[in-house]
Formats: sequence, structure tokens, C-alpha cells
Amino acid sequence: MGTENEPSDGGAPANPERDRLREASARKKNWRRWGPYLSERAWGTVREDYSPHGTAWAYFPHDVARSRTYRWNEDGLAGICDRHQECCFALALWNGRDPILKERLFGLDGDEGNHGEDVKECYYYLDSTPTHSYMRFLYKYPHAEFPYRRLVEENERRGRDQPELELLDTGVFDGNRYFDVFVEYAKA
Repeated sequence: MGTENEPSDGGAPANPERDRLREASARKKNWRRWGPYLSERAWGTVREDYSPHGTAWAYFPHDVARSRTYRWNEDGLAGICDRHQECCFALALWNGRDPILKERLFGLDGDEGNHGEDVKECYYYLDSTPTHSYMRFLYKYPHAEFPYRRLVEENERRGRDQPELELLDTGVFDGNRYFDVFVEYAKA
């Protein structure tokens, strides 16, 4: 008699994800229709640049992303979408102190950062199956106001020979004063 992972018939151990991959390849089930295909950041990219001189970073910075419509893609925090990005789903958070909703990752454009463009957040992709039947994400959101201005101003001030000011360097997480926002998606 077999255990949970060892069938009694002597065949290969049960592997639901392998079965899902076979179903997807044979087009029996559309396991890849939904997934983490939503960009973390679409602002400041060349796809969304309509400036006369190709200055994508200045044309579409983080500050205007919340009030301008994207033409070619979308972005979001811990987002998922269908494979054609016709239907998108992502988080919107507010800690009660920030002047804006947290809807997308914040970062510096190439002109603001002393080492080029750089996302200034703490987030982790913890797990995902190949078919995205299960996904787990962690975002660390400070209780205090997010230091948008300080990150921009200090990194603009620093030279390329100096280290970047990272979010952790600002002290915003000191004393464990942050939310652990876990996001899990599962599909059957």
C-alpha cells in the first residue's frame, strides 16, 4: 500500500502540477490563462514614451503614473491578469499616512537615481507553480509615511561613486513598524 506520494500501483508519485502542465500543453485546460503577467512597473518605460526626444524617464515618471492612462500595458502591486492583459487585478493599499494610494512599486527614474533607475521597495515573490495554480507574494508596507521625497532627493544628491540610499536605510522599518502584506492566489 502506497503513501500519499507513492501510489500503490508502482507508478510515478502523484504530481498534480505535472498533470496541470500536461493538460495545458494538450490544450485540455487553460492553466496559463491567468498569471502574474501584470508588470510591476510600467511607468518610465520606452513602451509608454511619446516624448519628442525619447526621454521616457522624464515623460512618464512614477509621480504621474496614478493620473495618466497607459497605452500599451498596465502595472500593479502583486498583480495578476489574463494572458492578453485585458482584465487586470492588483492591490491598492493605504497606511493612513501616505499622500497617495500604494498601487504600484515606487522607484527612481534614471535621472533621479545615482546608479540609474531603481525600484525602492521591499517585496518578495515567495512561491509560484509553473502553471500559476498557486502564487504567494509578500510586500512590506511601513506604518509611517513612505519616504518618497527623501529617496528621490538623497539619491539625486549622491554621486555615482557613493552607495544608493535604499528604503531600509531610511529607518522607516525600524522597530518592526510595518505591515507584512501576504498575497496568495490559487486556482482550480
